[in-house]
Amino acid sequence: MEPVSLYSKDYEVDVSHVDFSKRIKLGSLFVYFQDIAVLHADNLGVGMGNMLEEHNAIWVLARMRVDIEKYPLWGDKITLETWANRPNKIECMRNFLVKDSKGNILIRAISTWVVMDVNTRKPKRADSVFSKDLVFIEEKTIDAKLGGLKANAELQLVHKRVVGYSDIDVYEHLNNAKYVDFVTDCFNLDEHKKYNIHSIEINYLNESLPGDTITLYKGLSERIPNSVYIEGTHVEEEKVIFKAEIKVEPVTL
Repeated sequence: MEPVSLYSKDYEVDVSHVDFSKRIKLGSLFVYFQDIAVLHADNLGVGMGNMLEEHNAIWVLARMRVDIEKYPLWGDKITLETWANRPNKIECMRNFLVKDSKGNILIRAISTWVVMDVNTRKPKRADSVFSKDLVFIEEKTIDAKLGGLKANAELQLVHKRVVGYSDIDVYEHLNNAKYVDFVTDCFNLDEHKKYNIHSIEINYLNESLPGDTITLYKGLSERIPNSVYIEGTHVEEEKVIFKAEIKVEPVTL
């Protein structure tokens, strides 16, 4: 298949990807993003196999923001579109759109990826892995600078989670979509019934491996009023695994 600047794929939301309200779960949405990103990377010649064989490296998701206008429901047919902006030395931005069957935009997302050497676990030049002949789309789905998430007050302990077999991916570390499940599990069922998550930004700061215990903390965001800040920490190693910020809005009938 010839490389394409914009890659699209149709999906049907099935019962395993929705919650009690029959809306797609946020973690499931990240699974869809991951799926189409992998397919497009293969199309561009920078998929998992090529990256390992030619560069001894893998793609690592560093930051992601998702803005939700409307949640897809169980049985909905949706189309995902993705494209990469031209990479720089350090990172590559990838964009996503989720559209309904009529072409209306439901969800916008933008993400930052880095190339990591599998042996040193250090970043490599992102612009060195792509063919010079590729054409990139410079449009961004969300005009925002990612990062800089910070709480505005003392955080409260929510709970602890041990990373298990069902949480890991092909690289044997905590999958990016599972971080989102950890975030949404910081709210009880009644809270999910009262509020929708309208937007989420998550910063992936450190790897987490099977057997690690992640302690989850929750508070208010310093950046955006009435937004919730959530942090996952590996207490024994004294390092923050991820930071997240979410905006919620009351459920309307």
